[in-house]
Amino acid sequence: MSQKAVAESVSRGQESDAVQENVEAIRRWEREALHDRSAAERLSDWITWAAASGPVLLFHVGWFAFWVLANLNVLPGITPFDPYPFPLLTMTVSLEAIFLALFVLASQNRLAHQADKRAHLDLQIDLLAEREMTAVLQLLQDIARKLGVEGTVTAEQIRDLVKKTDIHKLTDELDEMPEPGLEPKAD
Repeated sequence: MSQKAVAESVSRGQESDAVQENVEAIRRWEREALHDRSAAERLSDWITWAAASGPVLLFHVGWFAFWVLANLNVLPGITPFDPYPFPLLTMTVSLEAIFLALFVLASQNRLAHQADKRAHLDLQIDLLAEREMTAVLQLLQDIARKLGVEGTVTAEQIRDLVKKTDIHKLTDELDEMPEPGLEPKAD
């Protein structure tokens, strides 16, 4: 086996191991996030999940149909208990909607918090990668200069890439950008 083939084989094996290691780290982080939920968050997530299921939808269709038909005196043997316009049904459905909305909001807040943590982690990794790439570019520039190698990238382009990224300036520029879809229309 040639030296190049061995290097490619080792590289593929390391890449596979690195990818697997990353997948396991993410899986572990997700498991910990689920495990660290409070009892109220677990209940909220379960209610949100259950409320969005097909059986619950079918149950509501059946329940509403029964309620309306029973109270319109269509079903034999059942005395109407909530005559039209169904005030008890309206109150019950309103209360259910209020509580369900609260559970959904609680679950969304937890998920938003988790997404914020992921975004902060992404930013930290991106900043570290940018610093590492800057150092690599500086080293490559030094090596090329020492060996007298002419590159296809100009010295000015390399100087620009080697500069440390000013995060505050970048975020200020992003803040000044108009929101998508909110750009002023030309008259």
